[in-house]
Amino acid sequence: MIGIAAQHVARAAPRVVSRAVIARGMATEKQIWNQIQSTKNIQKITSSMKMVSAAKLKGDESRRLTAISFNTWAAELNGPAKPCEDATYDELPEKTLIIPFCSDKGLCGGVNSFITRNTKTCIEALLAQGKVADVAIVGDKGRGQLKRTHAEHIKLSMTEVEGVRNYTLAGAIASELIANGSGDYGAVVLMYNEYVNKATYVQMYKVIKPFSGEGEDEPLLAYEFEPDTKSEVLTDLQEYLLTSQIFHSLMDGAAAEQASRMTAMENASRNAGEMIDSLTLKYNRARQSRITTELIEIISGAAALED
Repeated sequence: MIGIAAQHVARAAPRVVSRAVIARGMATEKQIWNQIQSTKNIQKITSSMKMVSAAKLKGDESRRLTAISFNTWAAELNGPAKPCEDATYDELPEKTLIIPFCSDKGLCGGVNSFITRNTKTCIEALLAQGKVADVAIVGDKGRGQLKRTHAEHIKLSMTEVEGVRNYTLAGAIASELIANGSGDYGAVVLMYNEYVNKATYVQMYKVIKPFSGEGEDEPLLAYEFEPDTKSEVLTDLQEYLLTSQIFHSLMDGAAAEQASRMTAMENASRNAGEMIDSLTLKYNRARQSRITTELIEIISGAAALED
């Protein structure tokens, strides 16, 4: 009897050790099953977010086209937008206010990171040239990223910009900038994402300089003003120009944000599907291993009883 008991213990010992190793270093079937269900829920959420972004993108594309035609006149006064890539910013004056357009929400790829990265580059370039650079941020994500490295340059932040972006919002941003002294700077630089298509967007910047100067440098010499209140007209025109350029930048940035979010959610859904397939294979292997182990235990037990 003692010999038979010893044989049973010897046969059961490897299985006990094997189960202990599985418990310590490997996920159980229940844990893998829970991971599969959680990943499926995430996939449903990302798929829904992709469809929502696709629907919003159609509206943003329409509003962007309206903003482009509305803002055509502005390029005649302060020139076209320039790409941020390989820009030296030598043309900027001694004192510049940089306005990066970011979003309040994440999950939209590199929309905010690209803008803040180019903003940092612009700040460093101006400082290297011995110039002054201040920042007025639009969007909470941009504020969070710039605050960690260039907090001393942030003079104003405008966050919680919710709802559909329109000319009223652009006017409110322009009024806030003017109230906080944007007219004291030699130039206002708008940094934004320019929408190209659903898969592409590029970072651009616009330079808006005040209407000031005397003699040959006097602005709008080709026009006559009646009655003779040119200074008042130029002040109003400057505010209107800033609002119009902000409106165009907002519309371009909104379309680029939704396109990037749609692409990011599509990639997330695809990655979730691949993870579900991998976890399902892992679950099936664990279940097969358990069934095989149970069969071995049953056969071993029957053999031990026969002995």
